[in-house]
Amino acid sequence: MAKGGASYQISSTPVTIFAHLLVISIATLVLVWLLHFREGFAFKSHVKAKIFNLHPLLMTLGFVLFSGEAIIVYKAIPANRKTQKLIHLILHFIALATGIVGVYAVFKFHHERHFPHMYTLHSWIGLSTICLFGLQWLLGFFSFWYPRAESATRAKMAPWHAFFGVVIFFMTIVTAETGLTQKFLFQGLYRSQEALIVNFTGLLILVFAISVGLSVILPRRN
Repeated sequence: MAKGGASYQISSTPVTIFAHLLVISIATLVLVWLLHFREGFAFKSHVKAKIFNLHPLLMTLGFVLFSGEAIIVYKAIPANRKTQKLIHLILHFIALATGIVGVYAVFKFHHERHFPHMYTLHSWIGLSTICLFGLQWLLGFFSFWYPRAESATRAKMAPWHAFFGVVIFFMTIVTAETGLTQKFLFQGLYRSQEALIVNFTGLLILVFAISVGLSVILPRRN
């Protein structure tokens, strides 16, 4: 295989464009689901479901989509390497921040409804993912941005940083898919318009993950 994935004979550009379109589609479906079929969302409300709804909103629109966009920024934005790194860093920070708030929202909901915490596979994978994501961001910031490690050290770390970044991203996808499935079953949706919205959201998230992975291995051609 040629270096940079050149043997694939196709560019990453159409794949990244498709990924951006998927971001818009997923965001639209999630908003329709939570605003039309659920009760909306709020940090404080006597309708406790609104507090919970912040969790899928922030984890999907923030954590999943922004982390995916951060990964493909090197193929999506025609800028110098330093600018790409900065945007990559910022998008991942937004993903991390929204993820933390999303986790806080679900803990707040469980606390106010007196539900037990951390008893499902979804919650185990999800909390592990957010912790690894934060550690990865901190290591990346201090190693590649400020104050930066020596060039030889950065060169050795870069492949591992990229590898673990992709692994953690796919952990976010597993978390999202298990979360949607869990919500589907808990609400007893089965055959309904809301069930279709939830299922199609899950399918598009999966396709988005595939698009991000494909964008990583394909070369960018002008």
